[in-house]
Amino acid sequence: MPLDEQTRTRITQILADNEVVLFMKGTRQMPRCGFSATVVQILDSYGIEYRDVDVLADPALREGIKEFGNWPTLPQLYYRGSLIGGCDIVRELDATGELLPSLGRPPVPVRAPTVHLSAEAAAAMRQALGEAGPQQAVRVQVLQGGRRHELSLDTPQPGDFTVEVHGLKLLFDRASARLADGLRIEFVPGPDGGGFRIDNPNAPPQVRQLSARELKARLDAGEPLRLYDVRTPQERRIAVLPGAIPLDEQAMAELETLPKDTPLVFHCHHGVRSQATAEHFVRKGFRNVWNLAGGIDAWSVEVDPSVQRY
Repeated sequence: MPLDEQTRTRITQILADNEVVLFMKGTRQMPRCGFSATVVQILDSYGIEYRDVDVLADPALREGIKEFGNWPTLPQLYYRGSLIGGCDIVRELDATGELLPSLGRPPVPVRAPTVHLSAEAAAAMRQALGEAGPQQAVRVQVLQGGRRHELSLDTPQPGDFTVEVHGLKLLFDRASARLADGLRIEFVPGPDGGGFRIDNPNAPPQVRQLSARELKARLDAGEPLRLYDVRTPQERRIAVLPGAIPLDEQAMAELETLPKDTPLVFHCHHGVRSQATAEHFVRKGFRNVWNLAGGIDAWSVEVDPSVQRY
């Protein structure tokens, strides 16, 4: 599909409005190909602000960006209107420490992380390595800016950082090493054989779930949390939670002025809309954000049957 003028204008405007742009398959929250996910993981590991554009949402854009940049594959990363490259180039630049300067940022020194590995986890890894061959090591990947982790067996690659713990070699690519200092890896037994548990102190804040009973206990204890109702005025006329603040324009403006460590709890009917709202405020920098699991309906069922269900 040739690049039409409407699509060219759209691409040009996106690049003009945003310093860093990633044309990708899917979104940064939900990449829809491994190459796009890799670039998102690298950018997120540095906390780089960028505009993500889902080319799968527009066939003309998907084909047009290839012609626009004279680059046949996706994703494509741009800085100030100039093409940096695709997944392989971004990985290479990251491995050599050149990615940040290519995006107008000062380089960040990276060193091998400190990792805490339990004896049980080491034993499980040693068993897996014994079945894989002498050249293998355990690769630890820190993904989605520290929200997710993967363990696999692999051979060392150029640019890797190697950490030796309990006689085992753990491999980290550059992006993972930046977000892995203080990582704790344990093995938790279970009926299906058990699995690894990884705790990362560098993980960004996330929305946590709060049950109706837990919320009731915290309210009864007088904890200084702020409870926001994201439902419509029509729904609030049917039922409300005691002390809940309607999230209208006035409340939104006030919320923006609160300290970032203020405990925030959001609720809706069943917990879906409030989850999205809570995630929005996490992205705004709030660090203590909760979603009422099951919403006001769960409150009616678990705490106060006098609150009308609908």
